[in-house]
Amino acid sequence: MSESNPANSPETTPAVRRFNELKLSDALLSSLQDAGFEQMTDVQAYSLPKILRAEDVVVQAETGSGKTVAFALGVLSKLDTSSFAPQALVLCPTRELAEQVAEAIRALAKAMGNVKVLTLCGGVPARSQAASLEHGAHILVGTPGRILDHLQQERIDFASLQSLVLDEADRMLEMGFEDELKGIVAKLPAARQTLLFSATYPQGIRQLTKQMTRDADIIKVAATQTQTTIRQRFYQQLDTPAAEAVERVLLELQPGNCMVFCTTKVETQNLADTLAARGHSAIALHGDMEQKDRDQAMVRFSNGSARILVATDVASRGLDVAELDLVISVHLAHDIATHTHRIGRTGRAGAEGLAVTVVGIKDDYRLRLLEDTLSAPIQLQPLPERKSDAKPLVAAYVTVQLNGGKKDKLRPGDIVGALTRDQQLSMDDIGKIKVQAQWAYVAVKTNKTKHALALLNNDKIKNKRFRARTLLES
Repeated sequence: MSESNPANSPETTPAVRRFNELKLSDALLSSLQDAGFEQMTDVQAYSLPKILRAEDVVVQAETGSGKTVAFALGVLSKLDTSSFAPQALVLCPTRELAEQVAEAIRALAKAMGNVKVLTLCGGVPARSQAASLEHGAHILVGTPGRILDHLQQERIDFASLQSLVLDEADRMLEMGFEDELKGIVAKLPAARQTLLFSATYPQGIRQLTKQMTRDADIIKVAATQTQTTIRQRFYQQLDTPAAEAVERVLLELQPGNCMVFCTTKVETQNLADTLAARGHSAIALHGDMEQKDRDQAMVRFSNGSARILVATDVASRGLDVAELDLVISVHLAHDIATHTHRIGRTGRAGAEGLAVTVVGIKDDYRLRLLEDTLSAPIQLQPLPERKSDAKPLVAAYVTVQLNGGKKDKLRPGDIVGALTRDQQLSMDDIGKIKVQAQWAYVAVKTNKTKHALALLNNDKIKNKRFRARTLLES
């Protein structure tokens, strides 16, 4: 097992930087081109050549580093599409991340033909998943608990498995999935490729690497974006209530969108409720919410029909917003890794991001630790004064939900056609569209919502009537 830190070593410049210089199929290159991927990120450039040689690889890199594309290309490059036996297993800490990973794999596989990717997570009846497994799948993406459950019920045969991917392995350990991971690996073929991705590399991950990989090359890619594209500000809370402190920051900075991180579920819900009551487009995301409510919250924040998402760290795993203007932490995170995770959600793809931390009276010790990590003193600023003329952050869009999805063969183009057929709505009035298995969601300009509902409820789409409703603030 060798360990390297290539992103910090000028003498280890990767041999290739462009996807078309790798030994990838024309179908995969076509999908990459359609997605606008030409130049590889550091994670991809250092890991992909090894992954494509079927080597075991352990990668330490931050969220947003391009790791999903790296392991997806590795899995897809060796897939036998003529066999519907599971050939790859991707394990994720949360359902949200699993669904996002599955969608990314499907997007890269679209030019390959009939590649079936099945998501297996809690929150969905196991019986319906069992029926899907009977029809076969090339790639399984899921959470450890549900995958192990299906294995114990002998619903999955991994005899043909070639690839095991552990995504955000450190989070899976933090969430207590170590026994489930060991139980799953015990039932997998020994002759397989194992790819492990983790934002941190603590002792638990070192042990997992020894147990689950063979002669793995450990690649550590520096998170240079924190220094180059993310500005940090630290405001002193003193005796100001948390909700008031956060609102002052929001009114001062007026971000297009913002994630606010809280430590507890109760604090998260209370803050979201308070901001919404004050007129802001704010919603919560935490583990005490029903799964459907969590799914809908993520859809609404991603499509811009909610501008503020107040979340716990665990619940927000899997939510990937390409352009995030601002991150606010209500008090310093309990550890440096979590702080880095939080602020790393802004400043993506070279864009400048801003991360604000509201520092409480009890944060002194963690503040000193962060100063040691940054090797620089942190200057605490007073909170902005409340502006009398400042307007709350409201969303330009509303999410409309349809009670049909992929099971009904619905596509985004079908929904656009239904909304624009009478020319009362233009493409400028329609935002992002997301089609899931059972549901479809479309963002519509607020002043066009009533007309959009009338069109979708009164007219047929693909010769079938669907029910449409709006997802309102909660």
